[in-house]
Amino acid sequence: MLQRPTRVALMGSTGSIGCRTLEVIQSLPESLRAAVLSAHTSLDLLAEQAQRVRPRRVVATEPEAAKARSWNDLPPGTELLIGEEGVIRAVTDPEIDVVVAAIVGSAGLRGAWAALECGKTLALANKETLVMAGALMTEQARRSGASLVPIDSEHSALFQCLQAGRREEVKRVILTASGGPFRRHSLEQLQRVTVEEALAHPTWSMGRKITIDSATMMNKALEIVEARWLFDLQPEQIEVVIHPQSVVHSLVEFVDGSVVAQMSPPDMRLPIQYALTYPRRMQSIAERLDWAQALRLDFEPPDYERFPALELGQEVAKSGGTAGAVVNAANEAAVGGFLAGELAFTDIVPACRAALSNHEFDPHPALDDLIRLDRWAREEVARWVCT
Repeated sequence: MLQRPTRVALMGSTGSIGCRTLEVIQSLPESLRAAVLSAHTSLDLLAEQAQRVRPRRVVATEPEAAKARSWNDLPPGTELLIGEEGVIRAVTDPEIDVVVAAIVGSAGLRGAWAALECGKTLALANKETLVMAGALMTEQARRSGASLVPIDSEHSALFQCLQAGRREEVKRVILTASGGPFRRHSLEQLQRVTVEEALAHPTWSMGRKITIDSATMMNKALEIVEARWLFDLQPEQIEVVIHPQSVVHSLVEFVDGSVVAQMSPPDMRLPIQYALTYPRRMQSIAERLDWAQALRLDFEPPDYERFPALELGQEVAKSGGTAGAVVNAANEAAVGGFLAGELAFTDIVPACRAALSNHEFDPHPALDDLIRLDRWAREEVARWVCT
């Protein structure tokens, strides 16, 4: 009996991860089908994607932009949904098997929560979801029987490596970081970093916000928090190492001293496909290592003075509660300020720390509390920028 293709709701289809996810889906037409696509304001590209893959639905998440468009270019039979209500309707459809959370930032939280409530497999490319609401999300997944599968290259690597032993046998996990473009910069040089320099990542091709996070290493701080919740680890079990080649994507050390690593070229199509086809492995269009060529792998400890975001990430992982939501929102606002020329590169992390210090910490928040604090933290950073 032939098995039907896995039906995928791709939330954030026009972003960097979304476009690569579509490449993977189109490369495996007998196994995967894009049933839902969504975008915020890149609606022309959304319509182009719909013409290529002919989904059952598209979701335009920004209502005003959606209403300003005619949508005559959607393929026959494709339904248009609008706004957050459209996202929730799309991801909770009983015919959807896997929801890919690829919406950058906190905007993806409601859709991811709705997917978990109805027991879907949630393929997470949006680390902010677990940074904001890790305890709530993992508990909801346990209650509903939903599955959380990571797409981030580092967490996909840990997910794969952890299968080499039992959870109680894990001593620690090590997240690798390229170090971004500034790993050799002095503190004085960092104060003069321009937007163009910060957007020039040496190994990965990503969206603007994620690229800036890589340059400040805030992406690694957020990944520390995400790993804490995704794999039920203690914060002291999570470490970071600089690995500029971006070939080893993360490592797991077991109690007997064995270290298991996952290696591949820096190509997001591999972890995306693994998340969509798990637990199966299939032929992939991702790049492969060439073992006929010499390969050098360097590892070095991170400089916490140069990259204070790492210490902040450890603090947030230990605190839990509302800390993650505040730092995540503050970082999104601070990165926006830097990209707009309103904030210096070296002020991004201090702005996040200021918001964290000034908020009223709650160890057991509800989802609505986190969303309220998300708005508060953005306003706090805006005030911080103005002063």
